[in-house]
Amino acid sequence: MSRSGWGERRPATDAEAKALASGVRLRILRLCLDRPLTNREIAVRLERNPASVLHHVRTLVDTGFLVAEAARRGARGAREVPYRATGRSWQLDLSDQPAPARDPILAAFLGEVAAVGESRLRSSRLGLRLDPAHEQEFTDELYGLLDRWATRAPDDGGQRWSVYLGMHPED
Repeated sequence: MSRSGWGERRPATDAEAKALASGVRLRILRLCLDRPLTNREIAVRLERNPASVLHHVRTLVDTGFLVAEAARRGARGAREVPYRATGRSWQLDLSDQPAPARDPILAAFLGEVAAVGESRLRSSRLGLRLDPAHEQEFTDELYGLLDRWATRAPDDGGQRWSVYLGMHPED
């Protein structure tokens, strides 16, 4: 799907596209979006090995999707580095990249839903019949709305929410 009309976007580099082609990395970005987390804290939340998570964290740092904040001392005096998401992934256009065998955005969403439980998921489906011009109009309006909310400051003390959107043609 083209992202024309989705705000100011730029094509992703190969390294950026590769970094975002992982559901685990997308989940890390979501976890660190508005609060810094250490590698250990990320590993606990994802129920993964810290060494495996560190590989993903380093990839995200190397491509500018995560930034390290000032090191701090942990509970046992160990040096810990918290990481925060930069929000850069939202500004990338991945439409020129080859489609992965498995959608990493869907994988991240399914992992997040599994973590919170399906009973907390609000979902909806809609069927439409659109000619190409109206499909583009719908897409532009929908992503314009997402752009507006993605770029506004978070509410102090607000509940964290994730939004997933999937759209496909039917045969």
